[in-house]
Amino acid sequence: MANVKLYDQGNQEIGTFDLAPEVFEVEVQPELLHLVVRAQLAAKRTGTHSVKTRAYVSGGGRKPWRQKGTGRARAGSTRSPLWRGGAVVHGPEPRDYTFKVNRKVRQLALRMALSAKLGDASLVLVEGISVPEIKTKHMIKVVSDFGLKKALIVLPDSDNNLELSARNIPGIKVVRQDMLNVYDVLRHDHLIMVKDAALKVQERLGHGVR
Repeated sequence: MANVKLYDQGNQEIGTFDLAPEVFEVEVQPELLHLVVRAQLAAKRTGTHSVKTRAYVSGGGRKPWRQKGTGRARAGSTRSPLWRGGAVVHGPEPRDYTFKVNRKVRQLALRMALSAKLGDASLVLVEGISVPEIKTKHMIKVVSDFGLKKALIVLPDSDNNLELSARNIPGIKVVRQDMLNVYDVLRHDHLIMVKDAALKVQERLGHGVR
């Protein structure tokens, strides 16, 4: 059982909390993390890049000159890939970059990412975080109290005040626990989890784990 310190939003220690080892003390496999992050980034690609082949370039219906007798190279169309204004050969076409990663693999990778943050002391557990109104300065105070520059803050449920107050702070991202993913965990230097969010993550990721 991983016993970690519990803080309030002013970064004052108020106790300890036990985290489930099957979620926060998993052996990290970098190759599996790499696979899941690659799949996540691939899913974000629109794949709308495209060029025109000879079938789609307008014009070029008439042969530029007769086949023989001019002394010039043979040419059948002004829209040949060899000509300026012509088609493109073997260019990119619209495609889907996504590839499947099994749900159990994704969940295992998330457990590994959380374990990595706990292992290098980059995970901070807080009793709760709240701001009285939607003001960036309130969130800046919370962030500065913890000395954070690039951190992912995980909430148990949606909090409009917190989410809107943090959106203009560079390097700080606020997500709900059900939106937690491997890429966001790894790309931020610190992971700040509200205790109730940690409980929900443990319940979701620890279910059925042997």
